[in-house]
Amino acid sequence: MENFDYTLIDWSRAQFALTAIYHWFFVPLTLGLAFIVAIMETIYLRTGKEEWKRITKFWMTLFGINFAIGVATGIILEFEFGTNWSNYSWFVGDIFGAPLAIEGIMAFFLESTFIAVMFFGWNKVSKQFHLLASWLTAIGASLSALWILVANAWMQNPVGMRFNPDTARNEMENFWAVLFSPVAVNKFLHTVSSSYVVAAIFVIGVSSWYLLKKRDVLFAKRSIIVASVFGLVMAIFMIFTGDGSARTMAKYQPMKFAAMENLQTGRKNAPLVAVGILKTRENDEHKREDFMFKFEIPDMLSYLAFLDPNAFVPGITDLIHGNEAQGIIPYKNKMEKGKVAIDALREYTLAKKANNEAKADSALTVFRANYEGINAQGEKERYFGYGYISSENQLIPPVQLTFYSFRLMVGLGFVFIILFILMLVSVIKNKLENRRWLQYLGLWTIPLAYLATQAGWIVAEVGRQPWVIQDLMPTMAAVSHLESSSVMITFMLFAILFTALLIAEIKILSRQIKIGPKEGGR
Repeated sequence: MENFDYTLIDWSRAQFALTAIYHWFFVPLTLGLAFIVAIMETIYLRTGKEEWKRITKFWMTLFGINFAIGVATGIILEFEFGTNWSNYSWFVGDIFGAPLAIEGIMAFFLESTFIAVMFFGWNKVSKQFHLLASWLTAIGASLSALWILVANAWMQNPVGMRFNPDTARNEMENFWAVLFSPVAVNKFLHTVSSSYVVAAIFVIGVSSWYLLKKRDVLFAKRSIIVASVFGLVMAIFMIFTGDGSARTMAKYQPMKFAAMENLQTGRKNAPLVAVGILKTRENDEHKREDFMFKFEIPDMLSYLAFLDPNAFVPGITDLIHGNEAQGIIPYKNKMEKGKVAIDALREYTLAKKANNEAKADSALTVFRANYEGINAQGEKERYFGYGYISSENQLIPPVQLTFYSFRLMVGLGFVFIILFILMLVSVIKNKLENRRWLQYLGLWTIPLAYLATQAGWIVAEVGRQPWVIQDLMPTMAAVSHLESSSVMITFMLFAILFTALLIAEIKILSRQIKIGPKEGGR
C-alpha cells in the first residue's frame, strides 16, 4: 500500500473545511431571506400598502449584499475539487460532476436572471411579474442548493453507479437513483429548512435591534410576524426532516450514527443520550469515550434509528470487531477484501497493457469478488475503500466532536422554536415593545443560529471520516499529489481572504441596517 503524506492530507482537509465553513456563513441567509422577501412582497401585492413595499425593499437589499459576497466562496469551493482532490475528481467525476453542472446551468442562471428583475424592475415591469421574479429567485436559490446537496448526499451513500475497471472510474448508471436516494431527499429538506430558520432568526434579530433603539417600530413588528410564522413552520418541518436523516444515517452510515451517540457496544432497546459528558479512556484497544455523566431516554435510540423500540443498534465495537449474531462483518475482514480488490485491479490493469487476456480475466474475477458483497440483511456493501486503511482505529470518527455537535444542534433547534413562539405571541398581544429581555434574546440568537447550522455540518462531515465516499474512497486516497507547503500557503491566503470577506459582509450589512428602511419604499 502507499505511504501517505498525512501532513498533506490534514492541510488539504483543513483548507476545504475552511472554505466550506466560510461559504456556509452566507448560504443559509441567501436561501431563507429570498423566501421571506417573496412572502413580504406577496403581502404588499395583496394589501396594496406601501409600508409592505418599504419592508420588502429593505430586506431585499440585505439579501442582495449577502448573495453577492457568498458567490465568491462557492466558486472557490468547487475549484478545490480539481486542485486539492484530483484523485477524487478522477474516481467519481462522471457522477459528482453531473449535479454540479446542472446547478450551474439551470439553477444558477434561473437565480441570476430573475434577481436582476428583483432589484431593478420595480418601475419597469408589472407588480405581478416582479413578484413572480422574486419567487423564482427564491426557488432558484434552493434549486442551487438541491444539486450541491445531491452531490454531497451521493458521497454519503453512493448509488446509481458502477465501477469501470478499464478506466478505474465510477460511472453513473441511474441518474434518478442519485437524485432521489433517501439520503439526498432528507439531506436537501433538512438543510434548506435549517437555512430558512437561520434567515428567520436573522430577520427577528435585526428587527429586535430596531425595537431596542425605538426606531421603525411598525416595520420591526411586521417583519417579526412574518419571520416568526415562517421560522416556526420551518423549524417544525426541520424536526421531521432531521428524524428522517437520522434513520438514513443509521442504515447507510452506522459508524457515524454510533459515534454521534457514543454507543460503544450495540444493544436492543438502546436509549438515547439526551445530555452527556464524555471522558477519553486511556490505553484502550480502540479509541474509546466513557460517560462521566449522562441522562438517557429509554428505547428512544432504537426507535429513532429503526422505528422499533426493540431494534438492535450496532455500536462502535460491533462494527470494528463484527457481530455474528447480527450479521455484521468485522472491519478487519473488509480491510482484507479491500486490499485484495485493490491488488487485483492493479494486476488487471497491468495485464491489459500487456495484452494478457487470460491473466486480466482472472484478476477481474478476483476484483469483482472482493470489491463488494451482500450482507446478512441482503443489502449491498462495498469493501474496496477499506483496502486503503492500515488501522481499524482510522475508521472511528472523532467521537467527542460529533457527539457534542449533534446535541448542540438539536438543543439550539428547540431554543429557536421557543423564540419564534414567544416573539409571535408577544407581537400579537402588543407586549413585545415592553419586553426588552426578549428583544435582546432575539438579537443575540443570531450567532447561535449560525453556530447551530455549522454544528449540523460538523456532524455530517466529521462524523463520516475517514470517508470521502462512504466505503469506496477514504480521504487519504482522494487528495492530490501536492507539496504540503503549497497547501499551507493557500490555506493562509484563503483564511485572510475569507475573513476579509466576512468582515466586509458584516460591515456593509451593519451600515445598511443602521441606515434603515427608506421612507415611501423608494
